[in-house]
Amino acid sequence: MKITLILFLTITLISQGYSALASVSDAEIKSLSETLYKLDHNRATASELVIDPQTLISSSETGSRDDQSSRPLFKQVSSTLLSKPTYKALLNLLDNYRRVTGEAEDVPSKEVEEQDTFLQQTMNTDVGSELYNFLHSKGIYSSQSEFIQDLKMMWFGLYSRSSGKLDSSGFEHIFAGEIKGGKVSGFHNWLQLYLNEKKGLLNYYSHSFNGPWTTYPDVLGMQFEWDGYFKEVGSAFIGSSPEFDLAIYSLCYITRPGKKCHVSLGGQTLGIQTYTWDKSSYGDGKKYIASAYPATP
Repeated sequence: MKITLILFLTITLISQGYSALASVSDAEIKSLSETLYKLDHNRATASELVIDPQTLISSSETGSRDDQSSRPLFKQVSSTLLSKPTYKALLNLLDNYRRVTGEAEDVPSKEVEEQDTFLQQTMNTDVGSELYNFLHSKGIYSSQSEFIQDLKMMWFGLYSRSSGKLDSSGFEHIFAGEIKGGKVSGFHNWLQLYLNEKKGLLNYYSHSFNGPWTTYPDVLGMQFEWDGYFKEVGSAFIGSSPEFDLAIYSLCYITRPGKKCHVSLGGQTLGIQTYTWDKSSYGDGKKYIASAYPATP
């Protein structure tokens, strides 16, 4: 059984374009995710981030579109937190996108520079370097520059979700959010939630899941309206650093693409669901990331 599992994981890596004969066990993913959790020194503290989740609803009520929270989700977010290098780099990226699918994205050189800055800043953290060191030890990447370039293609490479236009990327879908078919699609980042709520563009309705963590990062499964469009269940880490989100999602996507990946954070198990974009590829057949988010009941 163990040999079969190792063979399966090896084939999975090869099928995604990761040709190194490496295997990553479930135990290794849990161990590394615990390490990344402990190394997330840029996570929010209780004094830097104060939220007000208010009404908890059942899973059967998530489609009701009923605003059951009279107050905003975010009560306080420290400017000191937002001024940290990876936060600043992420904030610079979030206003770069046309959210409606079917509208082609324009990526001027300034936005490419912002992508490069974000990825390099994440690699400058303990979280980013730990993830690279692990994947390097498995033979998946031979250098940090190779890893960064693959992350850039995986996360920022454009593909078409609608009308044949290059209108989407993994980063846009997961971190910034999109509108497709009259509904919110993706949108799994707490900083984007905060920014839009602060601008009056996002109305928080309720939550259907609140994780067991008593410190940040926590996980919420939320219902909200984004500028007139509804999200029935949007799950996100709350209070995590940008490098933590990128690292956890990348770890799961690289080692368990298109599957539920089980991580361990502070002794608590959490599923991370990822999806591959199968209609186009980059490099030697590698798949763009289509989505990634905390799997909540």
